[in-house]
Amino acid sequence: MATLFATAVASAKSRDKDYKLSDGGGLYLLVRPNGSKLWRLNYTYLGKQRTLAFGPWPEISLADARVRREEAKRLLANGVDPSHQKKVDAARARVEESETFKAVAVEWIAKNEREGMAEITVSKLRWLLDKAYPKIGNRPVAKITTQEVLGVLRSIEATGRYESARRMRSVLSRVFRYAIATTRAERDPASDLRGALTVPKTKHLAAITTPDRAGDLMRAIEAFAGHGVTHYALRLSAHLFVRPGELRQAEWAEFDFERAIWNLPAHKMKMRRPHRVPLSTQVMGLFEELWELTGHAPYCFPSIRGWRRPMSENTVNAALRTLGFAQEEMSAHGFRAMAATLLNESGRFNPDAIERQLAHMENNGVRRAYTRGEYWNERVSMMQFWSDELERLRDCARLSKPRFGVQRSDEA
Repeated sequence: MATLFATAVASAKSRDKDYKLSDGGGLYLLVRPNGSKLWRLNYTYLGKQRTLAFGPWPEISLADARVRREEAKRLLANGVDPSHQKKVDAARARVEESETFKAVAVEWIAKNEREGMAEITVSKLRWLLDKAYPKIGNRPVAKITTQEVLGVLRSIEATGRYESARRMRSVLSRVFRYAIATTRAERDPASDLRGALTVPKTKHLAAITTPDRAGDLMRAIEAFAGHGVTHYALRLSAHLFVRPGELRQAEWAEFDFERAIWNLPAHKMKMRRPHRVPLSTQVMGLFEELWELTGHAPYCFPSIRGWRRPMSENTVNAALRTLGFAQEEMSAHGFRAMAATLLNESGRFNPDAIERQLAHMENNGVRRAYTRGEYWNERVSMMQFWSDELERLRDCARLSKPRFGVQRSDEA
């Protein structure tokens, strides 16, 4: 077998016609009259003579050409045509370069929207991904490394937003898993970063959970002097104790007032399950009054900036601040904890009925299989008891002076 030397390749001179310098095993250097030197490999596949181009010297060295010759031989031994494989590899490379992380992420979000993901959840996903795009958005999704992902997360951590960094890792991982499922990536580099991030301290959402303070709160809410629709949002937050987003996005079409039921569709619920809320006598009265204000709009609590969209997510929290309840004392989400705590302490109701009314999902799969009942009748009684209890606590409250204001700004 003839063997070339690197010096012979480098010193080969052009001639009037093409000529070859063989290295054996079908590999040779084709020297052109214009002085270019090209590596070629002759081989036989399915009885036919074929030629595979490796590229020009010196970009492809003699050692590189020999490596490629051996790779071609391994493909042939496995029944694969090296020329066809080269075309496949080139096509895959073009796809990889065009399939950027941002393109895949946008496609993944669109898929979630088609499957009914709640608008507020989609907005949060977009918000997180927008922070990742400057660093990895234009990178081919299949080529992004763990180090690059860590760089994205560290930039979030540097601002002190440890919980956002944790959620970012989870969202990035979901995008990479989607890329794998759609054959555009082979691994999830974000999964390697479990344990690499600062664990955020658990923060419980502020809530009033004692009867006396609950009475103070209800007395303050009753005398609220802000925007009318906000006043009803405050009162109904206490009586219904649904999630803040579920309340502010409530639509009149979801209510069956003849049966005193609010039917929340699955796409608006955190757990993706439809939910029903029994309406007490007091709640029915509040909605009847609210209808006079917003019955013309699709949303029960429309924004003051346009009746075709719901109230701002900060409205109820801003109203609580106006009433004098500090951020660390009470939040819009805190009405749920207040109801859960005081209803459980009353001892009147099955804890499972309370959990079902809160639309919580049982974490234990076996237990969940045995607690699929809706406890509907008990929940109807419980919601009426709760409205009565709120009125009793309000009437029992003894405030030395009002803790609320008359500020009228934004929607509070």
